[in-house]
Amino acid sequence: MASVSSSSFTYDVFLSFRGEDTRYGFTGNLYKALRDSGIHTFIDDDQLHKGDEITSALENAIDQSRIFIIVLSLNYASSSFCLNELTYILHCVKTKGLLLLPVFYDLDPSHVRHHRGTFGEALTNHEGKFKYEKRHKELEHNMEKLHKWKMALHQVANLSGYHFKQGNGYEYEFIKRIVQSVSTKINRAPLYVVDYPVGIESRVLEVKSLLDVGSDDCVHMIGIHGLGGIGKTTLAGAVYNSIADHFEAICFLENVRENSNKHGLQHLQSILLSEMVGETNINIASVRQGISMIERRLRQKKVLLILDDVDKLEQLQAIAGEPNWFGLGSRVIITTRDKQLLACHEVKRKYEVKKLNKSDAIQLLSWKAFKADKVDTSYVDVMNRVITYASGLPLVLEVIGSNLFGKRIVEWESAINQYEKIPNSQILKTLKISFDALEEQEKSVFLDIACCFKGYRLIDVEEILCAHYGDCKKYHIRVLIEKSLVKHNWHGVVKLHDLIEDMGKAIVRQKSPKELGKRSRLWSPDDIMQVLEDNSGTSKIEMICLDSPILGKEEILEWNRKAFKKMTNLKTLIIKIGHFSKGPKHLPSSLRVLEWLKYPSKGLPHDFCSKKLSICKLPKSCFGSVELADISKKFTNMTVLNFEECQGLTQIHDVSGLPNLEKISFKNSDNLTTIHDSIGFLSKLKFLNAFGCKKLRSFPPLKLTTSLEKLELSYCSSLESFPEILGKMENITKLVLEASAVKNFPFSFQNLTGLQTLFLRYCGKLRLPSSIVMMPKLAEIIAWDWEGWLLPEQVEGEEKVSSMVSSNVNCLRLSGCKLSDEFFSRGLSWFANVKELDLSRNNFKVLTECISDCYFLRELNLDICECLQEIRGIPPNIELFSARNCQSLTTSSRSTLLNQKLHEVGNTLFSFSGARFPEWFDHHSHGPSNAFWFRNKFPAICLCIAIGPTHIKYNEIAGPIMTINGIECLSDRKGFPHFFLDADHTYLFDLQKVYFRDNLEKYVVENEWNHVEITYSASQRFEKEKHVGIPASIQSGIYVFKQRSSMVDIQFSSTHPYKKRRLDDDSGSYNPSIVERA
Repeated sequence: MASVSSSSFTYDVFLSFRGEDTRYGFTGNLYKALRDSGIHTFIDDDQLHKGDEITSALENAIDQSRIFIIVLSLNYASSSFCLNELTYILHCVKTKGLLLLPVFYDLDPSHVRHHRGTFGEALTNHEGKFKYEKRHKELEHNMEKLHKWKMALHQVANLSGYHFKQGNGYEYEFIKRIVQSVSTKINRAPLYVVDYPVGIESRVLEVKSLLDVGSDDCVHMIGIHGLGGIGKTTLAGAVYNSIADHFEAICFLENVRENSNKHGLQHLQSILLSEMVGETNINIASVRQGISMIERRLRQKKVLLILDDVDKLEQLQAIAGEPNWFGLGSRVIITTRDKQLLACHEVKRKYEVKKLNKSDAIQLLSWKAFKADKVDTSYVDVMNRVITYASGLPLVLEVIGSNLFGKRIVEWESAINQYEKIPNSQILKTLKISFDALEEQEKSVFLDIACCFKGYRLIDVEEILCAHYGDCKKYHIRVLIEKSLVKHNWHGVVKLHDLIEDMGKAIVRQKSPKELGKRSRLWSPDDIMQVLEDNSGTSKIEMICLDSPILGKEEILEWNRKAFKKMTNLKTLIIKIGHFSKGPKHLPSSLRVLEWLKYPSKGLPHDFCSKKLSICKLPKSCFGSVELADISKKFTNMTVLNFEECQGLTQIHDVSGLPNLEKISFKNSDNLTTIHDSIGFLSKLKFLNAFGCKKLRSFPPLKLTTSLEKLELSYCSSLESFPEILGKMENITKLVLEASAVKNFPFSFQNLTGLQTLFLRYCGKLRLPSSIVMMPKLAEIIAWDWEGWLLPEQVEGEEKVSSMVSSNVNCLRLSGCKLSDEFFSRGLSWFANVKELDLSRNNFKVLTECISDCYFLRELNLDICECLQEIRGIPPNIELFSARNCQSLTTSSRSTLLNQKLHEVGNTLFSFSGARFPEWFDHHSHGPSNAFWFRNKFPAICLCIAIGPTHIKYNEIAGPIMTINGIECLSDRKGFPHFFLDADHTYLFDLQKVYFRDNLEKYVVENEWNHVEITYSASQRFEKEKHVGIPASIQSGIYVFKQRSSMVDIQFSSTHPYKKRRLDDDSGSYNPSIVERA
């Protein structure tokens, strides 16, 4: 198997050990530490194995484990069971490429490797026993088994692992290092490889054989080479996913060629070091310094480094110059199109990625063209023709397959006729056939993206192209995505394969091979600067995009300020990098998109008057209020205006001359104090951003801006009044207000009729208007860390709101808002329909009777309400109730929370401070473990654990941990909020509140009595140099819901029988079978 997804494992770690040596010592402590860190660990109990052979249950556990920790102790080899288990584990490690970590506990690793000491004695004893076997076949079998044991011990001793010797350090610190290492490995997210992994598995195995991952006495560099589009990066990603767990530090450096050209080699060196050593903001002044830092910081680390798409020797010399830069056992994988480059770097081990064979090519084409692995046989002939002319190149198959998706056979034949005219070796021309199949506007949009917008956010590309062409191009972009010419990742960033990008740029270059000024698009920094310096532009240029470093140029760029005058058809000008000496003397009237970071003049050219200018972004420019006012008068078709971080901006003048404005942002313009009322009359405005305008004192009413979708006023620390909302606004669904000085919302706030979520944080003292109850869609109010919650009230001029009216808010979170008892008498009535109520970290002393009027309330959080003493009421339909770390609760209040009537129906989960166990439970245990037998269906039960106080500073109880018939049932901790439980607390909950990955019935044996054990695993995080026992007293128990389960089918028992018996089906009396734990 080439690689195994982390999601396919049941266990993160499998522990193999000699029970008599370490079960109740080192291994038990290691198991506990792993579990406490959330690492799901398998450990067999004394009854899971029988005799010398490992059972099918253990084999399954091994097969379902990701990492193996072998605790090799003095008497490990004396157990034939341990040796059989080790042999089976090594087989899994070899076939699946998994990680094995040996722990040499108080013994010399050489004794294991060379079969000396107790290991030699144990193997000799095994051999002696085998020789007494009289049957020849049995003797032969046993001697072969002995040989496998010896080989297994030798192999495991050759792996890098952990060595602990008594007296050379603290055991708990040694365990901590192991847990940290394992935690790092299981937290690694696998790289995305490909949607249809056709033909990858066998290639991964071939590359892994070259890597020789198990050998830690050397450093290997491997080169993966082949044609562009052949799948080198895909293969490298799959190999990475398969072997990453074997290394201390890992780094996948993508697009080395592109990123080194754009950002320089120091940038790549910085990324490498950040990924490998876990530090951010590593500053590297020069490539030579970076080389020195890499060599010094990584020479002791076992690393996995993948350098993707390398095209120059200097890149290798700067990032992975010599094998001895990295620690023993390290592996460096280089992908490149240039085989000679590997030879120059003395990379001995090479792997050439071959073209897909016919079978794999057909499978890939089938998935891309038909979204299935089986297709109509009438397509076989045309598919074979595509396979022939694609020559096994995966990228070509993907592009052609996407292009022909949903097409009839006659359309396939027409397209293939065009492909057949192009020689197989001319890959770019082959790809161009797909380009030629596009409509004219689709072609133009593709060339824009290929030349200028790779790496941009898709939403920004759509906005720019809409302005550039004067109409929306989302459909055209979607066509390009469907045809695999353009892609975007999960973050919405536009991606293109290098070959496709090169094809687009080549098409533009071919229009004017020698004269740069006659090309339709300019994107190369050198080309752009040459045209600007020589004033060689022409009317052919439609788009200029300068967003890559200008290598070799001075910090201040000198240029011909008249360079844009002859570019009479220039529509888009984007400059995101470089410091120009002066601003332009002319800008063409054809311009529709103007984006210039740190625009070098205080104003635009006086004769610039473009009626079609739609996007104007001049962040960090020296524009002032007067210059902005001038823009507002001249460019009436403006849709986007961005003056972020413009410190010369003190006020926004009349913008009524911009009726089409959709987005306006003056984010972090620190000196802005005033905004003209006209901004509230922009009927098409969707996005208004004044984030971080610290001196802004007031905000004009929003009257006609009914189309507004986002309003950002956070961190306006001088703004005390929220703007009046004088028109109905249905499009703002979420409003975030952080670190604001706003003291109240106006009554007109109710005009935000589409508002669903109101998020308020660090808002000082803020009063909500009574009109909030009239907002039909407001469902969630989140208020954190206020100086004081001011209750809604009628203010002068407001329309009277009846106190009987309640809001539609169903989720109210008021954590840390310094609420007092007054909240319940005056404020809660406004939110009678609430379903989730978070009042944690507040100051009230009594949860009053009025909480019982919250009929719909399902979840109530009172955590860390340190003043809370009395609970006088409980919502009638409450399900989740939490009052953790409320130490002032009275005894009577705790009794109220344990009232049987609250929990009799089930579906509750209560937690609160203090240890108190309910008397009405069916089973009560003084300890963290409960056991029972059941037959037929799994019973409906309620669990309780009351954990006493402890003097240990950090105490954790993990649970519930459920085992059915010896098999641990894995819980989904996302569904259960209290997997780790606190000391001096009580937890009572319906078991159905604990979500398991599998249905519990899966573990139930029909027609048998099934054994269940429910445990809670207690531990402390110890102070340095201290080992203590578990001081916390624990009571736990079980209650059976009689409405749903019959007590005839349940028997509580503390004994653990081991022999399975068939139920007497004719007997109605209780007769539990004795079940073997499997």
